[in-house]
Amino acid sequence: MVGYANSGDAHHITAPDPAGSGAARSMRWALRDAGLNPTQIDYVSAHGTSTPLGDKAEVEAVMSIFGDHARKSRGGKLLMSSTKSMHGHCLGASGAIEMIACVHAVRSGVIAPTINLHNAAAGRDPNTKAVVEPFDVDLVPLTAKERPTRYAMNNTFGFGGHNCTLIVGRYE
Repeated sequence: MVGYANSGDAHHITAPDPAGSGAARSMRWALRDAGLNPTQIDYVSAHGTSTPLGDKAEVEAVMSIFGDHARKSRGGKLLMSSTKSMHGHCLGASGAIEMIACVHAVRSGVIAPTINLHNAAAGRDPNTKAVVEPFDVDLVPLTAKERPTRYAMNNTFGFGGHNCTLIVGRYE
């Protein structure tokens, strides 16, 4: 374990801040705690509950922190997936399961997939009903990927704007 942070944004009792500001703060502070810059992170285990509001806010937060390192369209190398696509949302246990996936990624270089992901769009905006554009990040759709992983970040977010980010790294 090389970095940890938490934040609270209290945007709404169940909905995250649409821009992901609290999530971004948590990731930024965890990077600072670890003494890492964003380009050193190889994998993000997303909170990823497959909800249009939550997933969009988390991707917005990731893009604000990781920039071009996350953008597929600009050759970004960051991988991001949600293991909840396989085990569901186990409430408090989800973060522990996702942390195991991060440790496994660092140990083995195997990144867990986001299964059943055939379209990386966030669906429809609940306010405007407009179709949301596809996310510009590699969400490891359908099958696992093998890639050497030195650092992995785990996001665990909760109702009321509770945000927690942990970073694990390869022992040298």
